[in-house]
Parts: sequence; structure tokens; C-alpha cells
Amino acid sequence: MYTVIRRNRLITSLKNCQCISNRNAGYIVLVPEIGEDTHSADAVMKPDGLPAFSDITIENCLGAIGQQAGLVEKTVKSLENDIEQKNISVSNLRSIFEELDRVAGPLDTTWGIAKALYLGNSTLIPTKSYMNIHERARIARASKYNSKILYDALSQQSDNVQGEESRLLQRFLLEGKLNGLTHTQDKRDTLRDILVQLGKERASFKNKVNMAVHTFGHGIKDFNLVRDFPVTLLEAISKDPASPTQGPWKITLQPQIVEGFLKYCPDRMQRWNVWQANVRKASGQQERSLENSTHLEGIRSLRKRQANLLGYPTYAAMSMQTKMVKSVDNLKQIFANLLKFAGPAQSTEIEQLQNFAIDSGFQNKLDVYDVAYWQRKHLIANHQLNEENLREYFPLPNVFSGLFKLSEDLFNIRIVERKNVEVWQPAVKYYDVFDNSGGVAPVGGFYIDCYSKENKFGKNNGWMVSIRNRNTSAELTPLCALIFNFTKPSQGTPYLLSFDDLHMVFKTFGSALQHLLTKAPYTDLAGLSNIEWDASQVAGNVMCNFLDNPATLKQLSQHYTSKEALSDNELQKIPLIKTSLAGFNLCQELYFADLDIELHQSDAFWLDVVKKLWPVYHCMPLDKKDAHPCSMTEIFSGDWAAAQFSHLYSKVIAADISSEFAGKSDAEVATTGQRFKETFLALGGSVPTAEVFRRFRGRDPSVEALLKSLNILNKTQTTGDI
Repeated sequence: MYTVIRRNRLITSLKNCQCISNRNAGYIVLVPEIGEDTHSADAVMKPDGLPAFSDITIENCLGAIGQQAGLVEKTVKSLENDIEQKNISVSNLRSIFEELDRVAGPLDTTWGIAKALYLGNSTLIPTKSYMNIHERARIARASKYNSKILYDALSQQSDNVQGEESRLLQRFLLEGKLNGLTHTQDKRDTLRDILVQLGKERASFKNKVNMAVHTFGHGIKDFNLVRDFPVTLLEAISKDPASPTQGPWKITLQPQIVEGFLKYCPDRMQRWNVWQANVRKASGQQERSLENSTHLEGIRSLRKRQANLLGYPTYAAMSMQTKMVKSVDNLKQIFANLLKFAGPAQSTEIEQLQNFAIDSGFQNKLDVYDVAYWQRKHLIANHQLNEENLREYFPLPNVFSGLFKLSEDLFNIRIVERKNVEVWQPAVKYYDVFDNSGGVAPVGGFYIDCYSKENKFGKNNGWMVSIRNRNTSAELTPLCALIFNFTKPSQGTPYLLSFDDLHMVFKTFGSALQHLLTKAPYTDLAGLSNIEWDASQVAGNVMCNFLDNPATLKQLSQHYTSKEALSDNELQKIPLIKTSLAGFNLCQELYFADLDIELHQSDAFWLDVVKKLWPVYHCMPLDKKDAHPCSMTEIFSGDWAAAQFSHLYSKVIAADISSEFAGKSDAEVATTGQRFKETFLALGGSVPTAEVFRRFRGRDPSVEALLKSLNILNKTQTTGDI
């Protein structure tokens, strides 16, 4: 898994269901009794502009947030007073935006430091303390977008505003509209009540899923059932991780354990048992006290009321206001274009896998919980491709060296480690980034923490934590932290990356490059800020796509003992990891994306929506007791309601971009990399992504490149335009 953490992602009302001005909502924010005139903020930063990690405590971090949040809110209030008394000209947008940026910079930095510490070492910033910091900073950061006075004044500005100020003005107006500032106080109060109820329902949904996950436990004592499990999976399920092959082992519903179990367990009945527990969790099919069907319907109803109050027919239609695709109709057409080829490819793939399974002695019709197991067996038997064996060629230090070299060659930059920098734990490293195209000072910097203190998130993750954005008014350069929760290896042996890990590292670093190489002057437009949700993962996916190139993989690979690179024979097989069952996997992505949209625009009961959509995207039947929407936390308790498709659409855009690099000489690739740097990496959210794409490709996006990269077009005889 991969995550980008940003402070000011577009449209706070869509991201956080309680983002209402603290002056109106009556929030009680838990911050320490530290006055705003104290110098707590001074203890957080060093004179060289980097965090003073050796001196940071929970107390001075909380104190700095209180001080800086108060200053932000005072500045907004001061602007409101000046506007009402006509002391300033609202037409001077640059002056207003720069003043807001100056006070936002220090707050953003302290908030980012707290996030890095929370993810990197939660003993430094425990969860409760971090949530206090997060809430105080979030409310202060949103205050400018919840100001009725500021919104009314800005909405009267001329359409002749140009450049970054025009883009920032558009953001203020859209944020204000979605926060209800175009309505009367009574309607805003109603909106507040809806969002408070929604917050409670979302919290209940998440809590019940968590409880359902921890309630299930399936014990195994027979080593034959786990004999093919990779060591990393055995360590996760063993009673004694130090002796992973000894047993007993406990299977839980943690996502990475379910995924691994279905892939490696040879006993079909055991696979079914774990799979059915997973798809029925938090539903009426299991423990009644943990059922989420009621909360799911409550969340859908409240979101529809929210959208209707704001003038939109459905929540899905409201969500499109912050997306590159712009409308549900456009999105549905993209789904149809992909399904036209992915559907037939899926049927062909499953038929071939069924034949292989029968030839291997399997006597049943393949079901959903059989696919991952037989796919793995097929890759080993027919292609001698064992993903676990590939790990030995990707030791973590070598991967980072290769990734840095690739980025330097593509974007004409230098990445230089700086020693003797204060960090939150000894293994953390810091790097300056220099732009060779001009200037001697670094344009930004980043930390890398590969081994978080505890893997409390259940699987390997990567976070790009924005510590601070580029902010010319506050004279701040971008700074971020790349945090991974790999298990620290034993002495003398490097951590070996799986192919999924490899993609996650590249994707995380791609987002870091977009954060670090931005040239947008305002913090709310720089890096990944203000980028449409369905384009937010484009840079990360573009970097991932370089792993499709055998030459890139060869440069990255080095066996951790022999130091040999992957052979040409092995390199030719690796694309099968991506293209094997690509039609099946794409149909799965399309199903979840469309299900999310339909659940946020249809009035039908959730199960009826599932029954309608399932056969459209699947060639296998729906289990009668499958209740997977009841545990879809990303949609119903997370930030991705009516936005799940964004993950897929970012891949569509990235594949189209990556096709521009294909088949070119090293010099031509460097030239193309420079164009990508000057568009997608430099412009950030200062230009709509559709326009940025046109500047890079000279046309609008197409789904063809994604289909080609997945080798789907060669698996079907379907004809017609893409």
C-alpha cells in the first residue's frame, strides 16, 4: 500500500465530514494550556530551517501548534475586519493570498513534523497527542475557507484575474460553496448537524470493522498447510515470530494475511473459510452486534442530504466538482471503454487458468478464492516465475541507489545525503535535492525512514509526509519525509523487497518528487496541493511504470549475496507479474470504482446495487452471503467516498504519460523527462491537470496506453475504437 499525506488536499468538506469553522461549530479542542505568546515554536525548528528533532517534545509541539493556529485565525479575523471597514482593496488578491501564506507556513511545518513523528515513532508523538495536534491545525487551516466575509468579497472579483491568483481564487470559491457559504445561516447550521451525524456514523462503521477483524482467528497446527508460505507471512501469523516455522499459526483478517493465505494455502476448504469470513465481516451474516449495514445506509442517506442541501442531485455529482473527469457521465464512459476490452480478456484468462487447474488435478470450478492460488502455481509451472525468489535481487539500499540515479538522469537533479542532521531515530537519513538547471542552493529536502518502530498498520506501507510546502511568502522550501514500515532485518542482511514493495517505494518517491520540484509560489497550489483527486497519484504511477522497462530493472537488481544482476531470461518473465490476469484484476478495479459511484447516486438498497453490478464486471457468480460493502472503510469511514475510481484513473493518465517515454534513446528520454518535470512536477495545482496533460501530450488522455501496458488488447478479439 502507498499513501500521500497532505495537509491541504482540495475541498476540506469532502475530505473531512466535520470541516466547519470552529467559530460556528462550537468545537472543544484539546490543547495544553500554553499561551500564544510563548516561544514554543522556536523549539521546533533550527536556524538552518530543519526540524530540531533532538529537542522536540510533545509539549512544545502542542504549544507551537496552539501558538501558530491562533496566529492564523487572528490573521483571518483581521482580514475580515479590514474588508468590512474597507481598509484594504480586495482586488489586490496577491497581497491577501501572500499574507495568508506567511502565517500558514509555520503552522503547516509544525503539523508536518508531528505527522512524521507519529508515523515514524509513535512513542514520540502518541496517537492521542497527534490527534489533538491534527484537529487544532486542521480547524485553523480551514478557517480562511470558512470565512463568509472573505468568501463574499472574493466572489465579487473580476474574471480577468490571471495566473496563480486566478487558480487560488477558484479554490477559495469552490471550498466556500462546498462549506455552505452561499447559503443562509439556518442552512449552514443544518449542514453542520448533518456533518456531525455523518462523523458519528463513519466512526461507528470503522470501529465495527476493526472489531470484526480482531474477533476472527483461525488456528493452524499442520505445517503442510503453511509449507509454501514465504517467511515474511509466516512471521506475521506465527505465535513466535522468532521461530516462524515451528507453529502454531493464527490466521486473522488483516488484509495482508488474507491476501497471502489465499495465495499460498493449498487446502481449498481452508481458503474458503478465511475468504468467506473476510467478505462477510461486519455484516448481518456474522456477529449481529457488529453489523454495519445500518450504518452504511445511514452514511449514504446523510451524504445525499449534504449534497442536496448544497445544490447537487447526488453525492457523486458533488464529488465530481473536485475531480479531473468533471462528471459522472464522463466517468461512466471511461468505465465502458475499459470494460469493453477487460471483460473479454478476463473470460479468456479464467478459462485458461481453469484448464491449467484441471490439468494439475483440480476437480472443481474455479471460484474467487481459488484464483490467486492457481495463478501463482501457473506462473511457477509454466514460466518458472517465483515472486519470492525475486526478492533476493532487490535489497533495499540498492533499490534506493538505483531509484535516485534514475531520477537524477530523468529530471536533471542531484540527490545528496547530508550527514549530521537531527533525526527522530538513528536509521533515518536526510537528503538535499539540487536542480542542475539553475541555482546552487538545494530546492528542497527529504528524510527517509525505512523501519518505523512498530508495524501498527498491519502491512507494508509507504507514506510521503509533507512537512512543509513551497511557500515563497514565508520563504520556505519544500521538505518531506518518506516513511516505510518494513521489518528491520537481522544484523548484516539487508531488507529484501518484494515486487509489490518495489512498486510502493517507486510510487511514494514519485509523489515526493512532485512535492520537491514544484515551482508554484503559493503553498495551497504547490506540489500536490489543489491537484484533482483523480490525478493526485499520477506522478507516483509514472515512476512505477519505469519498472516495466527491463533495462531499469536490471540496473536496480543486485543479488544480496552474489551481487549479480537479474539475467535477461528472468527479466523477460517479470512483466507477467503485471500482465497475468490483468483483465481479471482490471475488472475488479472497475467494479469497486463503479460500485462506489452507484452507492452514492442510487437510492436502491446497497445489496441490490451489488447484485446489479457484480455480473457486469465478473465472470464468476456472487456468493449469496457476500457482504463486502459492509467493510469498505476507505469509502464509508475514510476519505474516498465517490472517489474510489481516482486510484484507477491516475493509472490511466500515468500510462498515457509513460507511453511518451517508450522506445526512445537515452537522450530523448532525458528530454521527455525534462518536459515532465516542467509540467507535472513543476506546476502542481496551479494549473488544472487536464491542461497540464495537454501541454505534455498535446491532446486529451486515452485509455489505450493502460490497456497496452497490461497486454489486454492481445488477449481479446474485441474490435472498435478505444
